[in-house]
Amino acid sequence: MSGFIVFLVLVVIFFLGNSLRIIKQYEEGVVLRLGKLRNDVKKPGICFIIPVIDRLRKIDMRTITLPVDSQNVITKDNVSIDVAAVAYYQVSDAVKSVVAIENVLSAIYQIAQTTVRNVVGQNLLDDVLSQTVKINEAVKAILDKTTEKWGIYVSMVELKDIKLPLAMQSAMSAAAQAEREKRAKIIAAEGEQLSAAALAKAADVISKHPIALQLRNLQVLSEIASDKNSTIVFPAQFMDTVSSVRQFMEKESQK
Repeated sequence: MSGFIVFLVLVVIFFLGNSLRIIKQYEEGVVLRLGKLRNDVKKPGICFIIPVIDRLRKIDMRTITLPVDSQNVITKDNVSIDVAAVAYYQVSDAVKSVVAIENVLSAIYQIAQTTVRNVVGQNLLDDVLSQTVKINEAVKAILDKTTEKWGIYVSMVELKDIKLPLAMQSAMSAAAQAEREKRAKIIAAEGEQLSAAALAKAADVISKHPIALQLRNLQVLSEIASDKNSTIVFPAQFMDTVSSVRQFMEKESQK
């Protein structure tokens, strides 16, 4: 009799040990009973299943990062580049992710890699480099539509690395250098134009007031005299300049 009681205790312990399951906060449980789907999805906490008869699949409901390895892509203008991306997805329907697809991770990776290659291949190289946001949105829209029937929501897709051939990098560097040189020459020409216009206005002012030229000569001499190593020779015209300035000052004092 005591042996039977021990046997019953062991059976109960075995039953409880195999029927109790703990589902974490970020998980949901899908139960298959004799191969048939149970409608009730198990929520976080302790759940009970029937050993041998029931099979519990725990589904991670968190956002998952999926790196898409670098792959060779030929753009619309026949340039071969290597493109790597990263996708972020999460399970929105635990039941569909179990019954609608065998391996969610592998399926999303394959479709993401194919979609990135197709979308990038439909764009010119300049568009791939300058309009990555537009390409990201296009890839995300295609993935989200494709994976919806699997109970998956793709929240974001980003092109994270674009590698160009060395010859193309050199050509783009030369083009950028030529563009910078062109801008520098244009800026220098605009500066010369403004300088010439200012000099023309100054010449008009000086032509109307000859004494201004004489004062300018004196200012230049004063600047030269600040360097004590310079020797200044006063030409005859300078004496005329001094006389003109003196006459001008006398006229101004008589007014």
